[in-house]
Amino acid sequence: MTAYDAIVLAGGAAKRLGGADKPAVRVGGRALLDRVLATCTDAATSVVVGGRRPTTRAVTWTREEPQGGGPLAALDAGVRHTSAERVLVLSADLPFLEESTVEALLAAAGQEDRDGALCVDQNGRDQPLVAVYRAEPLRRELALLATEHGGLAGLPLRLLTHELDLARVEAGPLASFDCDTWEDIAAARARIREHGNVLDEWITAVKNELGIELDVDTGVLLDLARDAAHGVARPAAPLTTFLVGYAAAKASNGGGGPEAVAEAARKAAALALRWADEAETP
Repeated sequence: MTAYDAIVLAGGAAKRLGGADKPAVRVGGRALLDRVLATCTDAATSVVVGGRRPTTRAVTWTREEPQGGGPLAALDAGVRHTSAERVLVLSADLPFLEESTVEALLAAAGQEDRDGALCVDQNGRDQPLVAVYRAEPLRRELALLATEHGGLAGLPLRLLTHELDLARVEAGPLASFDCDTWEDIAAARARIREHGNVLDEWITAVKNELGIELDVDTGVLLDLARDAAHGVARPAAPLTTFLVGYAAAKASNGGGGPEAVAEAARKAAALALRWADEAETP
């Protein structure tokens, strides 16, 4: 993974949300800011530009000058706390951003003849707050804009991106979906509860809440729960999966990792099948 720092802009006024603390609004049980921070856990330094609030992992806090001065002022404040050659820049209201998009941006920004890379949405619009910039040209252009305009407050981001040679990355349709209104929040909350998304979202939320980084094969555990429920008794399903997790945790102390979960699940599933065979054998 390319070394980089991350800047998350979390200081907007959220006028279309009635002034609500947007980064703290929860989607799928997790604050929007925490969802964004989860996509860049391997950043050397993570800087959040905005008011201090609880987060699931440690970050560096700063504020733009003047407060409410807009994205360029916030970006300038954030970059002062970074030292990596590349800087990932994100807004704090991206509920569906994934690590794969961050990786694609880092790869595109790694081209030596480019000043960085930004995400392009399905309508072909540039998303400068889902982007990776090379630190040297980013600092240079911010300084030039500040000199030319007497400051950065209130200036639009396009003044910066027009001066940089940026690669364009077409990510998934939801990579740059942001939550500007309560309708957007409602749409995001509804989407994560759709049948194809809800289990992955729930497992991610639980791991985040419990501080677990272990990869979970949901298919294996669901098959185990089914076998225990059908072969033994319905209450056996949650109890068995709990015991598998406990056994895997003990094994992981010796470096078992995800393999320990798979092995414990295999043993428990085999036991459930043997139990069921006994019940069906005269």
